[in-house]
Amino acid sequence: MIRTAMFVVLLTAITGVAYAQGEENSLKGVPLNERLVFGGGLGLGFGSDQDYILISPSIGYLFTRKLMAGVNLTYQYNNYKFFSPSIKTHSYGGGPFARYLLFRGFFVHTEYEYLSYEFLDYREGYESFMAGGGFIQPLGGKASLYFLALYNFLYENPQPGEFNPYDSPLVLRVGISLGQFGLF
Repeated sequence: MIRTAMFVVLLTAITGVAYAQGEENSLKGVPLNERLVFGGGLGLGFGSDQDYILISPSIGYLFTRKLMAGVNLTYQYNNYKFFSPSIKTHSYGGGPFARYLLFRGFFVHTEYEYLSYEFLDYREGYESFMAGGGFIQPLGGKASLYFLALYNFLYENPQPGEFNPYDSPLVLRVGISLGQFGLF
């Protein structure tokens, strides 16, 4: 129930901020294809004990020049080589996000994530409600590089025999955004 309430509050806040924007931030008359922002992240790690691949595409919609909301998808592959035979796992999920540009590339970000997490013979749904901020730097053209630091408010330390997809409540990300407006 608390998670549902947090999701409703998130959507209400997004809607309120979107309608509170002044004319200087309006995208009135801008076609849909120019309001879409594509991005995401890619993670790779290969070692003697473990291989790791993360693919996390996202699509966002610009409500104004400062407010974007969208959906993230996540797929994670792990190959744990320290077991014999090695153990391969697949985790996947996604969820909605919102991002608001404060000034000069600094933004606040919030998201809900549901992850179907697999470890050994164990699969469980894992929910996260994260909020934080970041910085975005245009790379030229329609591309931007962003840095993001989030705090997972639903994080719980795993008990013995339990597993968690995150090592701590702090989540750090780097990603690329592609879209008409280089702010996101």
